Amino acid sequence: MIDGDKVKEMIKQATVMLDQAYVPYSHFPVGAAILTREGKIFAGCNIENASYGLSNCAERTAIFKAISSGYRQFDYLVVIGQTDQPITPCGACRQVMSEFCQSDMPVLMVNSKGDWVSQTIGQLLPDNFKPGDMEYGKQ
Repeated sequence: MIDGDKVKEMIKQATVMLDQAYVPYSHFPVGAAILTREGKIFAGCNIENASYGLSNCAERTAIFKAISSGYRQFDYLVVIGQTDQPITPCGACRQVMSEFCQSDMPVLMVNSKGDWVSQTIGQLLPDNFKPGDMEYGKQ
C-alpha cells in the first residue's frame, strides 16, 4: 500500500507539470508522476509537435524519464488533467504502462477539481500485448 503523503506529493508534482506542458495545438495540458520501487518520483507533462504523431503524453514522459535514469520497477502512477471527469490514459500510454509496470499496479486518475478514480494497469488494458508475445515467430 502506498503512503497517503506520498500520493499527495505525486499529485502535487503532476499538477505542477500542467504548467510545464507544451500544448500550443490542443491547449490540453496533462501532468503525470510515477513512483519507483525505491520511492523516487518522476514527473512528466505532455509535449506536442506540429506533426501530431510525434507528440508525447505526460504518462510516457514520466515513465521514459524514469527508465532513462535507470529505474525499472514501479509502484504507482498519477495522471491529472483539466477535465470534467478524472482523466484516463490514451491507448498508447496504456500499452507503455503494461510494458514497464505490473498489471496490478494502481493508476490514480485525477481532474483539476480533485475528483479521482483508481484502476490497475490490468483493468485499463486487459489482454495487453506482452513482451512474451514477441516470441511467437521464434519457435
